[in-house]
Amino acid sequence: MENLQSLMARSDYITVHVPAIEPTRHMINTESLKGVKTGAVLLNFARESIVDAQAVVDSLDQGQLGRYICDFPEPCLLSRPDVYAMPHIGASTQEAEENCAVMVADQLMDYLENGNIKNSVNFPNVSMERNGVRGARITFSNSNVSGVLGNVLSVLAEQKVNVLDMVNKSRGDIAYNIIDVDAPPSDDVVSAIKTVEHVIAVRVV
Repeated sequence: MENLQSLMARSDYITVHVPAIEPTRHMINTESLKGVKTGAVLLNFARESIVDAQAVVDSLDQGQLGRYICDFPEPCLLSRPDVYAMPHIGASTQEAEENCAVMVADQLMDYLENGNIKNSVNFPNVSMERNGVRGARITFSNSNVSGVLGNVLSVLAEQKVNVLDMVNKSRGDIAYNIIDVDAPPSDDVVSAIKTVEHVIAVRVV
């Protein structure tokens, strides 16, 4: 289709599958609904802000749009026979709850065993494959300021600890690092890293 209006003019069923960002706010509105195919059904299970609910009501009242189905029960949509408004609880199905529980357990195990972080609220997503079976992995978090990683690497160099691989990511004021080394670091090495300015926490996994 050339544009949204052309698509809506030829569609019996219109489903919305876009993110809620500023360019998609009220993407379905009075203007876009003017040319909708008479009797068409509009389904929105994406986000509330994508569809202008009052424009939908007006289109339904004018007999242009045939039915609206969504999981955003706004006040103007309630008690209408041509609107099916359901609770927005798609993530609360038995299957979704089970999948989330498994995901959380897997990600927590990956952090405890490998130091990888995924879907944290206040840390960056950081992941690195293990560099073979030998050696050990050092992880540390620090304030996101310049020079910290370089100072930690200097500590490792002074202590003759060979670095095999590493990754560094930051999010806001926090940085997180994973460093694979060819031998388990001594307590002295770990202590020296902890004393580096702006280092918050150190862990060997």
